[in-house]
Amino acid sequence: MSRLRKSGYAAALAVALVGGFEGLRTTAYLDAVGVPTICYGETKGVHLGQRSSKPQCDALLLKRLDEFATEVEACIHRPMSDKTEVAFTSLAYNIGPAAFCNSTAARLYNQGNLEASCEAMEAFNKAGGRVLFGLVKRRSAESNLCLQGLPD
Repeated sequence: MSRLRKSGYAAALAVALVGGFEGLRTTAYLDAVGVPTICYGETKGVHLGQRSSKPQCDALLLKRLDEFATEVEACIHRPMSDKTEVAFTSLAYNIGPAAFCNSTAARLYNQGNLEASCEAMEAFNKAGGRVLFGLVKRRSAESNLCLQGLPD
């Protein structure tokens, strides 16, 4: 179980951030790059025609955020505040944990360049090779949350 799951504050913050940007769709659909997606941006094992209830989607989001936070915690080797961890988890949820762990954002954070790490998150604003306004907004929100979590 991740630290995010153990902290009610962090879990609520992550659900609000990720859920707010992903939006809730209880019937599977194709996302911007043609991947079958359901609930709050879930793609794992999804097929078109699939349906889920809101309570099922809520439970799935919390479970998956815990999984992604565990991956983030495994590749970030410096202490993180709840806000920084939530920002990183949101990015990992969107781009995948391997991409996050191999990202400039993760590398810079582990090197101690914390502010640059948070700012580097904004580069992940494309899907299918195109800049998407929704991703620009999401990365800005994640970057700002990450910066708020840094020590003074």
